[in-house]
Amino acid sequence: MVYHTLSGVRFPCAHSAYKSPSTFHGARRSAGLSLFFKKQPFSWKIFAGKSSYDSDSSNLTVTTSEKVLVPGVEAVDTPPSTDQSGSPATASEHTQVVEDTESLTMEDEQSVEDEEKQVVVDSLNEPVSIPIPKPKPRVIPPPGSGQKVYEIDPSLTGFRQHLDFRYAQYKKIREAIDKYEGGLEAFSRGYEKFGFTHSETGITYREWAPGAKWAALIGDFNNWNPNSDVMTRNEFGIWEIFLPNNADGSPAIPHGSRVKIRMDTPSGIKDSIPAWIKFAVQAPGEIPYSGIYYDPPGEEKYIFKHPQPKKPKSLRIYESHVGMSSTEPIINTYANFRDDVLPRIKRLGYNAVQIMAIQEHSYYASFGYHVTNFFAPSSRFGTPDDLKSLIDRAHELGLLVLMDIVHSHSSNNTLDGLNMFDGTDSHYFHSGSRGYHWMWDSRLFNYGSWEVLRFLLSNARWWLEEYKFDGFRFDGVTSMMYTHHGLQVAFTGNYNEYFGYATDVDALVYLMLVNDMIHGLFPEAVVIGEDVSGMPTFCIPVQDGGVGFDYRLHMAIADKWIEILKKRDEDWRMGDIVHTLTNRRWLEKCVSYAESHDQALVGDKTIAFWLMDKDMYDFMALDRPSTSTIDRGIALHKMIRLITIALGGEGYLNFMGNEFGHPEWIDFPRADQHLPNGKVVLGNNFSYDKCRRRFDLGDADYLRYRGMQEFDQAMQHLEETYGFMTTDHQYISRKDEGDRIIVFERGNLVFVFNFHWTSSYSDYRVGCYKPGKYKIVLDSDDPLFGGFGRIDHTSEFFTSQEGWYNDRPRSFMVYSPCRTAVVYALVDNPSEPVKE
Repeated sequence: MVYHTLSGVRFPCAHSAYKSPSTFHGARRSAGLSLFFKKQPFSWKIFAGKSSYDSDSSNLTVTTSEKVLVPGVEAVDTPPSTDQSGSPATASEHTQVVEDTESLTMEDEQSVEDEEKQVVVDSLNEPVSIPIPKPKPRVIPPPGSGQKVYEIDPSLTGFRQHLDFRYAQYKKIREAIDKYEGGLEAFSRGYEKFGFTHSETGITYREWAPGAKWAALIGDFNNWNPNSDVMTRNEFGIWEIFLPNNADGSPAIPHGSRVKIRMDTPSGIKDSIPAWIKFAVQAPGEIPYSGIYYDPPGEEKYIFKHPQPKKPKSLRIYESHVGMSSTEPIINTYANFRDDVLPRIKRLGYNAVQIMAIQEHSYYASFGYHVTNFFAPSSRFGTPDDLKSLIDRAHELGLLVLMDIVHSHSSNNTLDGLNMFDGTDSHYFHSGSRGYHWMWDSRLFNYGSWEVLRFLLSNARWWLEEYKFDGFRFDGVTSMMYTHHGLQVAFTGNYNEYFGYATDVDALVYLMLVNDMIHGLFPEAVVIGEDVSGMPTFCIPVQDGGVGFDYRLHMAIADKWIEILKKRDEDWRMGDIVHTLTNRRWLEKCVSYAESHDQALVGDKTIAFWLMDKDMYDFMALDRPSTSTIDRGIALHKMIRLITIALGGEGYLNFMGNEFGHPEWIDFPRADQHLPNGKVVLGNNFSYDKCRRRFDLGDADYLRYRGMQEFDQAMQHLEETYGFMTTDHQYISRKDEGDRIIVFERGNLVFVFNFHWTSSYSDYRVGCYKPGKYKIVLDSDDPLFGGFGRIDHTSEFFTSQEGWYNDRPRSFMVYSPCRTAVVYALVDNPSEPVKE
């Protein structure tokens, strides 16, 4: 989502969709409704136990009418849970450990003598007995002491009361989940109980809607008759119905049928899409979406063929949006992205793809951030199995697939979203003003509610388990962690801003729980949090007292570049650039980026457009003379990207198209908007012209975009070769405001940046740590990259014995042209390394 980090204000990319049909402003889909009717049922094993819920957390909302525990009051044992037949559920049903057989490799095999054997037939039609490795159980470790944060950052000791309280709340909820749900592992499998579950004998549908007074399941399967399949309610507000198979054994609800739940609520009769629906579509001529019962027969289900890649040491992320990934002004598909875009990402040298707008959202122009159906992949781009095929292909290419997941808020829609689902505004969300985000026009989750925890934890696990995503970028975490949501707040780094009454402890505890669950069950998963505030402990493991993210998205860097680009070259400050790039917390990893999708949305411009503006329309062809604006823009564009990846963090992110300086902006198809204050925001007549990616520009060998793309590819492969983002050795030896020179070391590389607009320097001495011979491994002035070729790449550089220079024990002489970045690599090291 869009932030303005200088003021702490986060701006939405678009208003949300409708609250009712009369106020809907989204684009209507013209594609036909795809149905998937089949006769043969597919058998699922379900976990049918009904649990009762409680906790001794003061902020935890419990879905039982019998009691709510408060601090200092002992818990009262709840009644035994029952399965769908009414029989008491055994403890083993709640503590069953999920076994992961698909992620095992040959290295995991142990004691083949004890393993089961499977008889297969080889190519010579001879029976062969092969061992089946025993699966390893996946477990979530118990909470730790939560005290290591004070060793990592002793200044946190002054806020021990707050941090210890936060950790105590986390432990209390973990203990309650262990007691009443059989542990976090079982609790995070809510999708096996709620929504639609298919057994050998029929289909069970469950929904938590405590505000409803009556409920019935309706859909194509019963001609939308509300009297046909009336549901029953238990004491926890959970509605349920079981539909036995038809006489011929076929399921009562055919695959592909439209379904909804009709409820009599405090707000009147309403039809809603099931909250746990796995697929939702918009039928032709209709405004709200319809839930789809998606359960294809076994032979039609996509089967993953390729193992998930291991987590890389350094993360190079290609941020992307499936819908706008075509060169044509259309909504692209999962299949086209799989076949056309994934190979491009691999060729460019990235090792991960982050995909936006996966969770279903009825308003396309929300960029996927106003989610309506949290368990359903967007139907605009294809079917759930199409998405699985995309992810499997990425794994075949060795690419991690990260999902841009939205748990920070929900769409304000009442017909196809969670808002007012059971007729109350306090169902999944806080009631009143606390549950409404006035800047985003969306609803805010109540993270202290037991069933909200189940819903969101299960949602995160669903995408990892069912679709084999390799991790997440959690959107809008700053909004979650503070009751003011970061709005109109300028974070200065004062610890009182992070640990006080403005901190939403319930939300932080949820983040700790979800990170605990992800890292316990999916050790190779990568979890990134979008935080602009700089919350301390954000990327410290949960057991040590932290929030538990692997990386923080370093949002301040992109905003700093926009701030700098608005200034004259003479006003750029080398120290300011370096400080912003390196200003991150010790032992807390960051993903840096020069620009993401935020910087390209309507109202802003890409870095390339800031640098070159209208000249990009007329002077990017190689057969036409360039201009000083184009020459400056191309040179600085390369330098900005290189210094960001080199100094900005332990990971790097690029939004698709920015690798070659994508011109113009992003504008989703939209109609005019009539605001409550009477103002009208003009739309674009539902145009897709600016909602696509012109990859053809970067591929054209007759355009200057090609050189900018070649440089990005070289930059990614340089990091792959030398691993400079994650090296322990980093030293900035020069920030010269007069010469406009920045020199620093990362690993065995020496980076020299000359930001001066006219001055080039011969025999310029740069300091280094390790003695020996150096060579040029990347030169932004290379003609291949659209440069002027002013540097001889055959030159060799030997360190001198003249003693210390710029606080470095060695140095060598270079030629540094204006507006050029050059990277030197150590070739050999004949003498012993010099101690710092």
